[in-house]
Amino acid sequence: MIISMSDILCVTNRSLCKEDFLVRIEKIAKTEAAGIILREKDLSKEEYQALAEKVLAICQRQKMQCMLHTYTNVARKLACNAIHLPMPILRTLSKEERDAFQILGASCHSLEEAVEAENLGCTYITAGHIYETDCKKGLPGRGIGFLKKICETVSVPVYAIGGINPENICEVKKAGAAGGCIMSGWMQCEDVREYLKCLKHDK
Repeated sequence: MIISMSDILCVTNRSLCKEDFLVRIEKIAKTEAAGIILREKDLSKEEYQALAEKVLAICQRQKMQCMLHTYTNVARKLACNAIHLPMPILRTLSKEERDAFQILGASCHSLEEAVEAENLGCTYITAGHIYETDCKKGLPGRGIGFLKKICETVSVPVYAIGGINPENICEVKKAGAAGGCIMSGWMQCEDVREYLKCLKHDK
């Protein structure tokens, strides 16, 4: 799916960012992260496209893989061949529309969804949420057992999401995941290179 020296994906949330969002994107794009998923779900399609143009330009300049999120028409308009989708949107696409993307990811919240995503041609999936996280306050994580079962069942790379941090990334990988997706850590850490180093450090 993603050729990289890392197993950590960045999922963006500019509302959490401690500095100018595009400055932070440039810093992340200069690291050896596996890729950046431009999520930003609060934006309209037009607002998202305007931001995506800037982020894609940064990522292309730094040779960082960028996956757009939700808006397949925006991805096509900007000639981006990588997209990450919620399952309800993935299900609406024709095979021809799905095949237009070289990298196709989906957010899966059950084993059944993971199998369905693979059958619909996804080249990778995210599975979550694994641990408790501020993004899903009050909802217990689905746990390592849930992640392990998905990894054992599907053949595409699985990236764990939800509460992933330097303390549990090794547990996630031992469960069979290709890596993890992180949002707040990337957006709020003081030094992105040092942060990635902590995530790559074997504990």
